[in-house]
Formats: sequence, structure tokens, C-alpha cells
Amino acid sequence: MQMVFVNRPSFFYLHTLLHLKPIRQQSLVLGVVLVPLRVLLAAVFFLLMWLIAPLRTAGLSAEERARPIKGWRRWFFHPIICQLSRAVFFSLGFLWVRVKGRRAGLKEAPVLVVAPHSSFLDMLILCPTQLPTVVSRSENASLPVIGALLDFNQSVLVSRKDPESRKKAVSQLNERLTSNGYWPQMLMFPEGTTTNGKVLIKFKPGAFLAGVPVQPVLLHYPNKLDTVRWTYRGTTWTEALWNTTSQLYTNMTVEFLPVYNPSPEEKEDPSLYADNVQKLMAAALGIPATDFVMEGRFPVCKLGGLSLPVELESPPRETLSLLYKHGLKEPEVEAALKEMIDRCQSRSQESTVSAEELGSILGVTDGETAATICSLFSKDESVDLRQVCLSVAAISGFFSFKSLLHTGFNLFDSEGKGSLNAQTLSGLMGALLGFPQHNISQLYTEAASEGQVTEENLLRVLTTHQTYQRVVNEYLRPEALLDGKTINNNANAVHNGNGSLHYKKSE
Repeated sequence: MQMVFVNRPSFFYLHTLLHLKPIRQQSLVLGVVLVPLRVLLAAVFFLLMWLIAPLRTAGLSAEERARPIKGWRRWFFHPIICQLSRAVFFSLGFLWVRVKGRRAGLKEAPVLVVAPHSSFLDMLILCPTQLPTVVSRSENASLPVIGALLDFNQSVLVSRKDPESRKKAVSQLNERLTSNGYWPQMLMFPEGTTTNGKVLIKFKPGAFLAGVPVQPVLLHYPNKLDTVRWTYRGTTWTEALWNTTSQLYTNMTVEFLPVYNPSPEEKEDPSLYADNVQKLMAAALGIPATDFVMEGRFPVCKLGGLSLPVELESPPRETLSLLYKHGLKEPEVEAALKEMIDRCQSRSQESTVSAEELGSILGVTDGETAATICSLFSKDESVDLRQVCLSVAAISGFFSFKSLLHTGFNLFDSEGKGSLNAQTLSGLMGALLGFPQHNISQLYTEAASEGQVTEENLLRVLTTHQTYQRVVNEYLRPEALLDGKTINNNANAVHNGNGSLHYKKSE
């Protein structure tokens, strides 16, 4: 398994950008005719499913709905919804689906694990697998059509925000997967989110918790133009739908691999089981298996409990790139960082600012760019200046890490105790890395002395510890940026005896 710090254009959206121009040209020509016709046809089939799906459970009590639907309700309604589902995708241009290998029976493999997960259009996989049960967000149950189909499918619903909901979902999964054929076969996307399919991100353990055999299933889109990928960056879902339906046809290949029977060690350790299946599927696809996971809107890798965004995806690196792209020079960026740090240190002004105020401090006249930078660090319309200035300064090359840590430590040691607790350490590390840190217990244990984290101990751990020094030496190192210049770390920064920041004017 690869743990990598990506310092080249991102795996997650570069492929989309490279193909955007030819896709758009063809979309404009064919899309005007094909898209409205295909979407209308798909909508008609969706409407039919919306009307028919609830009939399967009509008149059943809550207790009966909690058991698998069998008998005439299954053999009559199941094929109808399956054919209508296929008709939806046929309407959207998926005229053929090539199947390689053999789908395992229910008792051979109670669960199918499918990867890579690249698009909402991947749900076509439900047709050649005969509509197995799926896991879905509970919020989807309230959506028109989708909610009715999830109820028809007797899906396992889970709320990502409710821990009790997750416990209930795990219990349901274990019950169904170990029912020895009582419940239908299940299908899961173990990546848990969509990527562009150029790597496999870390598999979530849900499909592997029960320790039962799984059948790996690979999805391929062997098309000249890649239109289906829908990730957190790049095309929107509406653009992906337009680009796909404007093609004459779209190919999809479903490849069933042999059933994977877990070893005794894998049955006891779902994470090991998930990692080994991920490696197997990645090898079959000819792509890397990585430790990346998605947190919020960003792919991250884990290191000593810390969440490190993929480098060119990280908020501070994107911010620095946007500033140089906007036309700011190194002295101007350095001056803006100094102003932000001075403002945070003064404590006479609020450290939380609006996007407009942030743009003014940074010297960015374009409101859209300022809003974009603000959105990288916050979901709200305001942002904590400490997060912006410390994280951008850390990878700017203008300041030494020791002096920057001293500044950050003092900003979060607001009471001047000379030490941080777990909460303030979490805030400091989140500000330095430009990304929220929710699991700093391991770092806290390493750096704590008599229950308190001092600046000296934290600096020692971050610069000498075998794991955490990688954060400083690899993740926080400056990079060649969009203006083509490589900023030399610590080149413009000096610090005095107590480690506080001083700024060396650019010549």
C-alpha cells in the first residue's frame, strides 16, 4: 500500500481537465439534440418506477417490512423494476454493458464490493447484478423517486452525522451478511466516495466487518472520451450528465473477479481484510492502492493520527497558488502574511474575518478569488485568520518552522500558561496544516509532559520523532509554484533568541 505525498497534479481531477476541451466541443454539437431527448425518456422511466416501486410493500406491516420480501411480491415486481432501471441507462446512452467473469451466488459471496467508484452513473452496476441490496445515506430516503427505490430495495440507511445510526447500520449489515442466504446479496462501494479512478483510495471496513467471503467487481469505462467521472473537483454532476448523454453511446464493462475468502487473521481484523482486497483490486486494475481517505471535500492521508490533505489539494497550497496566479509577487505575499500574523498577535482585533476583509489583507482585488480562498478554510462566509496565515506561512518558505511554531503556540496559548491542552493543540495543528485535526491523541501523548504540552516538547516531537518529522520535512516543505519559481525554505526568515518571528525584507 502506498503512502505518498503527491507533489504533481492531482490524481483526483487532472484527468478530467485534460479531456474537458474535446468533450465540450462534441457536447455542443450533439448535445442540443440528444440530451433533451434522452433526459426526457429517462424521466419517463423514472416516473414509472416511482409509481410501481411502492406497490411491492403496499399493505405490509412494519414487522413484515423488516424481513426480506419474498413470494409473489418479489418475483412479480423485482423483474419489472430491474428492466425499467436498465431502460433508464439505455436512454442515457449505455446501449451495451459487457460482462466478464461470473457473478457468484448468494451463499458463495453475500456481498459484492465494487471499485473504482467514479460517478453516480456507476449505479448501472445494479442491473447486471439483479438489484442487490445497497447501503445509502438516510437523507436520500426523502428524495423523490430515489426514496421509493431505496424502500423497494430494502436498503440499509445510515446517517453520517449520527453515531447511533452508524451502530444500527453495522448491526443490520452483520445480520444480513451472516444470514446464510435469508437476506438477498448486497452490493457496496468500499471507497465510500467517487474519484477519477486513477487510484483506489482506502477501503472502508463496512463490507468486511462480518468476515464473510466477498466478490470483487471492477468497473471499466472503455471510451475514447471519459465523460462519466464525477469527483469533488472538476465537472459538476450536471456537466457529467450532459457530457455523457451527448455521446452517441457510452461503454461500460463489469468484471467479476474470483470470490475472496478471508483468512482467520482477516476475519479478526476487518481493516486488514479491506486493505488486502483493495490491493488485489488495484493490481487487477493496474493502478495504485493508496491510503487516501476523503474528509470533507479533500482527499487526505493519515500520519500519526493527523489528517494531511493531498499536497496540491491542500487549502494553503491552493491559496498560495491563487495569490501568485492573481499577480502578487513574493514581497507582497510576505507582507500580507506579516500583516495577518501581526493582527492575530495584537489580540485587539477579531481573528475571524469575512471574505471581503481577507481579500483586503491579502491584496486581492478580485472578490471571487477572495471568496474561493475563504471557502478553502471554512464552510461559512468568514474564516479564522490564524488558519490562513499559519498554514500558508508554513509552506511559503519565508519563515523558519521553529519561529512559526513559536508564533502559533503563543496564538493558541491565549492565557499565557506556556502549555497547550488537547483542544488547543488540535487548533494549533489544524492551523499549521490548514485542515481540521480531530484526532491528535497520539501526538498529544508523545508531546505531553505531566499532562501539558510545552512549546519545547512539541518542537522536539515535530522535528525529531520518526513519524511526525515527516510532517515538517515532507508535507510542509515549500514547492515550485505557479509562477515557476521554487521558494527556498527559511531563505527570508530569521529569528531572535526567543524564537519570535522577524521578517527579512525582500531585495
